[in-house]
Amino acid sequence: MKIGANSFIWTESFGLNNFDVLQRIAAAELDGIEIGILEPLSFPAKAIRTELQRLGLSSTTCGALPPGSSLIAADREARQRATDHIAATLEATAELGSTLTCGPFFAPVGQFSGVRRTEEEWRRAVEGWQQIAPRAESLGVDVAIEPLNRFETYFLNTTEDGSALCDAIDHPSVGLLVDTFHANIEEKSIGRAIRAAGKHLKHLHTCENDRGIPGTGTVHWQEFFDAVYEAKYDGWMVIESFGFNLGILSSAASIWRDVAPKPEDIPFEGAKFIRKQLLRSQA
Repeated sequence: MKIGANSFIWTESFGLNNFDVLQRIAAAELDGIEIGILEPLSFPAKAIRTELQRLGLSSTTCGALPPGSSLIAADREARQRATDHIAATLEATAELGSTLTCGPFFAPVGQFSGVRRTEEEWRRAVEGWQQIAPRAESLGVDVAIEPLNRFETYFLNTTEDGSALCDAIDHPSVGLLVDTFHANIEEKSIGRAIRAAGKHLKHLHTCENDRGIPGTGTVHWQEFFDAVYEAKYDGWMVIESFGFNLGILSSAASIWRDVAPKPEDIPFEGAKFIRKQLLRSQA
């Protein structure tokens, strides 16, 4: 099992001036970092890869679709912009030396239609990913699609629906991310959510209910770790949160207060909790 920290805890746009973050992650003895790539065409992947290798760190990436792009849109040009953005994210991920990217790669976060998901939107998402998946495979990058809570999307809220989407896409490079923050809102049982992911489970975000330090809130962690152990999952557990005062990014994540003494306490103290829970589950 690998434990990582998401770069959005420190910055909206990770670049060459953020190498001190990598050094602190290495000093905290985490396995690596999940780097948010919001603008893949300008992402300095090669230089960051060199620094990761120097420090002995691994990485995953995450992303989101920008406004004006959507795999589920009726507008063909919006779907093409989404396809192009995802392809660029896949290429940047591969150039970084990472083998997994994750995120809500179906529509922009916070975009709502005012009605429930339609069959046409579902079909467009499936067809879009059937088009993109071979590119991911050729680059050696797995994709973990992320269900979000109802306040961030109407399209995909539960692991069960996410698993059904992956069944319909039917490609080994495309699977699911289960994020405990979103699952704590949407799922009846967090253990059942892990089990519903089944063979499609590719990635985990281990986040507290308030985006604070894991182990200090209301997430049912014992149930979560029991299900993870039962599933024989051996991938990444990434602690995702957001800086407390990062402007648009903090606002988009609804971070209106300090949820820990310092932002980096969230991954560094949280990692200690996760390690203890893993040892208990395996005992």
